[in-house]
Formats: sequence, structure tokens, C-alpha cells
Amino acid sequence: MQVDQEQDARIRGTMWKAMGKSPFVMVGLVGSHDHHEPMTAQLDPDANSEFWFYCNRDNRIAKGGEAMVQFVSKGQDLFACIHGTLVEETRREIFDKYWSNPVEAWFEGGKEDPNVMMLRFDLKDAEVWEADLSLTGKLKLMTGNTIRPDEAGKHAEVAL
Repeated sequence: MQVDQEQDARIRGTMWKAMGKSPFVMVGLVGSHDHHEPMTAQLDPDANSEFWFYCNRDNRIAKGGEAMVQFVSKGQDLFACIHGTLVEETRREIFDKYWSNPVEAWFEGGKEDPNVMMLRFDLKDAEVWEADLSLTGKLKLMTGNTIRPDEAGKHAEVAL
């Protein structure tokens, strides 16, 4: 389902705002039979085409490549499946910029541990769903009647 550019920008903005409140996602490599795993995205409000993950070099996503990230907002009113490419982030200033006490808690050897790495997720596109049931949709949900897509919220495929 394609939407106009204004709607597209609004949905992208809503997704970024929701991720800023709860940056926890599930990440997996495309074509891998490994399960996706929970990670914390390191977000930058000025970088809307990338975000980052810290992990160990033996992590299942450490080799990088084409990947998918699934996100569900805290209120479960926004869902996103984001497609892109994971690549090792080699810029030390970026590695240091996002390092924090909560990040360090996951890495026993701290940021100087040679096993710790950072991956940059270069975003390509996303499919985003906003769950906002209309009054009719809510009544149908409570009574077990079929809900039409236009009664359940908005859906868009957006370029990132």
C-alpha cells in the first residue's frame, strides 16, 4: 500500500519517536536460520537512515550483511519491520559516542575488550503499521465481527 509523501514522512516520524521511547528490537540476518535476538538500538535523532548495535564478535549477527529488525512500540500501537544492511562500525568517535553505563553492563571487559564491536544498521525501507482502531473497529473486535483494514489503523511501506 503506497501513501503520499506527507503521510510517508508522518509515519516515519511516528516510528522514530516510538523507537526513541523504547529502542528495543529483534534483529536477525536475512537468509540465516538463526533466530532473531533482542538488541538495544543506539539511536541518533539526526541520523534517520541508520542506527547502531553493540555486540560481541562471536554474536550471531556480528558477520553483518542483509538484516531485518522488528520493532513493537511500548503501547503496542505501532509495529515496524525494518530492512537494511549491518556493517561493522569502524569510526571510534561513533563507538565512543554511544557507549554508556547501560551498554557497559553487558560487556564484562568494558569498551576496550577486543571482543566488543559495534554494528551500523544502514536502513533501506520499512513496513510500518499504526494500530488505531476506529470506534466501529473496536465494536467489531468486542463482538467477534470481521474488521476491515481501514478500521484497524494505517499501514505503509516507507523508504528510509
